[in-house]
Amino acid sequence: MPPDAPGPAHAPYGALPGGGSVRPVVRWGAPVMHRRQADVTAYDVELRTLAADLVATMYAADGVGLAACQIGVDLRMFVFDCHDSSGERTVGVVCNPEVVLPEGRDRRLEEDEEGCLSLPGGYAPLARPESATVHGRGLDGEPVTFGGSGLLARCLQHETDHTVGTVFGDRLSTRWRKKLQKGHEKVADRYPADWPAVPTTETADVS
Repeated sequence: MPPDAPGPAHAPYGALPGGGSVRPVVRWGAPVMHRRQADVTAYDVELRTLAADLVATMYAADGVGLAACQIGVDLRMFVFDCHDSSGERTVGVVCNPEVVLPEGRDRRLEEDEEGCLSLPGGYAPLARPESATVHGRGLDGEPVTFGGSGLLARCLQHETDHTVGTVFGDRLSTRWRKKLQKGHEKVADRYPADWPAVPTTETADVS
């Protein structure tokens, strides 16, 4: 979602940091993608610079969220710019996220296609709870909470998964994982090692 997308963004904890550098997106298979990352403990200029780079890379890749591990950084952190089921656009930064999902009668699953910027071009249907809430810390260490439904709920779950070493393919059956990989392989030549520095015409993914 580009920063000039139609409609004002809901930014309860402030606008996303700007001025960052676009970095190559790390692919599935890299060790940092498949282990729980380190908790954020220092809320400093270096962390803000990392957040700005995540934002720049997310927009360059036409994504709606991006976790630090996806640019090779071993920290439990992600940024997002995503619409919920009502069409409201929310932006934020979350460090050390913990996701809370509905239980019992309130738990309803919604199946939709999901993709990941770390496996570009691959998509598969995945059922997730239709609403989600994430608690964590902001760039200054203050408590933050984001919640929503629809694509926003999927994004918050997907990005929190990344911070504990889970990619969405881990939640698929063997058959769908194979289809997902084949989908990626068909278009892999569009995504060189330094992507997203190279323009692409692919549609936006939940990263």
